[in-house]
Amino acid sequence: MISLVVMTAGCSSFFSKDDGDIQGTAEKLYADAKEDMAAGGWLNAIKLLERVEGRAGGTLLAQQAQLDLAYANWKAGEKATALSVLDRFIKLNPSSPGLDYALYLRGLVNFNDNIGFLAALSNQKLSERDQQAARDAYQSFKQLVEQFPESRYTPDAKLRMDFTVNALADYEVHVARYYLRRGAYVAAANRAQQAITTYPQTPAIEEALYIMGRSYEKLGLAELRDDADRVLKLNFPKSRFLADGKVRGDDRAWWQLW
Repeated sequence: MISLVVMTAGCSSFFSKDDGDIQGTAEKLYADAKEDMAAGGWLNAIKLLERVEGRAGGTLLAQQAQLDLAYANWKAGEKATALSVLDRFIKLNPSSPGLDYALYLRGLVNFNDNIGFLAALSNQKLSERDQQAARDAYQSFKQLVEQFPESRYTPDAKLRMDFTVNALADYEVHVARYYLRRGAYVAAANRAQQAITTYPQTPAIEEALYIMGRSYEKLGLAELRDDADRVLKLNFPKSRFLADGKVRGDDRAWWQLW
């Protein structure tokens, strides 16, 4: 009984101390959270922002705290939590003055422009990774551009959209190239066709046309091969594929270090 009383008292003291650490008005807690964010103290900032959101519910301060909470989670490496917070914000605050930033931040969280240290060592390209995050980023940026053409975040979102579209097109061609190397000519032609149809204005369609031509050639479909080659010559008269007939990347796969 004595031990239980001591333990209970200790726990009570601990929780009281914890509550005391985050006492204050919502405005004061928010100011403290911003100081933590400025210093890179993301975990402390997250704790404070969660408390601000609860105390200032229904106000613009609560909305701002929620956006900062998403940002802090992203910087702390909690991508899934950041996206969850942003999805909740976008759903519950369709008329918020911060909606454009929420869409922009959701795009940034998904924007896959860093393939990591190990991928850099192995010479893996962005186009060789799964592109679901890139697709999600594109959709967020697209929604921002369409709903808020005058937003301060729109110009950067447009640039990132262009980058993302090129990456997605490169990914389709990367898969088509993979199939071509392994003799899966029908799959290679279909994937190259998909790249051309979905991303017609990207540089990747040059190689996609070449892959289509070679795939049809291997399949004995001379008419389709000639059509693909004719379109390649018409749109890319100086294409290096016409000069050396080699599909890009034949020399070394991404996983070969030497």
